[in-house]
Amino acid sequence: MSSDPKRSRARELAASHLARGDAVGWFEALYAEAGGDSAKVPWADLRPNPNFLDWIAAHRIDGNGRRALVVGCGLGDDAEFLASRGFQVTAFDIAPTAVDWCGKRFPQSTVRYEVGDLLSPAPGWRHAFDFVFEAYTLQVLPAELREQAMPKLADAVQPGGTLLLICRGRLPQDNEGQMPWPLLRSELSALERAGLSLEEFEEFWDRHDDPPVWRFRAGYSRPIVCGTLR
Repeated sequence: MSSDPKRSRARELAASHLARGDAVGWFEALYAEAGGDSAKVPWADLRPNPNFLDWIAAHRIDGNGRRALVVGCGLGDDAEFLASRGFQVTAFDIAPTAVDWCGKRFPQSTVRYEVGDLLSPAPGWRHAFDFVFEAYTLQVLPAELREQAMPKLADAVQPGGTLLLICRGRLPQDNEGQMPWPLLRSELSALERAGLSLEEFEEFWDRHDDPPVWRFRAGYSRPIVCGTLR
């Protein structure tokens, strides 16, 4: 794993909050501690996720006014990209400082930025979105919280809608290592148990990172069954 000081600091904050029984409070602590300096936020590249861009280009996705949800939006680059493609975007993060930061970065944005918790999503988000994007959020949650989060994630997808998920991946024989924890492919089956259908699954070396990272990229849909919700 990288010895990057900002990643080390993120792990320290995560460990200290987890020890107090607060598995997600460290996100706000990290953003607040950064004090407006994005260089102190490990995942803040100030550009859309390149593995997301590759998928969008390959599938020729345009919004045409459809609704999209960005999970764990960070500093907003993925959300802004989706808005530029014609989506009506809602983007949320559990850290109020991150959400406020998005507003300062993109004062004229059409994106609706909200403080929200994947483990306790807004009731109005149920089956509400044509496209849901999650990258690198599940992998920073402890395993027991990932198990709780995946049905909530699936629940946001409307019938006929799509979920795109990108995460670190590992094989069963691999050591889980440090946070961010790579996921097992078997863990993702929770999304299918929650009513989604797996449409595509990729395993690849992400060479946008140095050193390269083994990742999963998976696309899901919620079927329309006889005009009712499944």
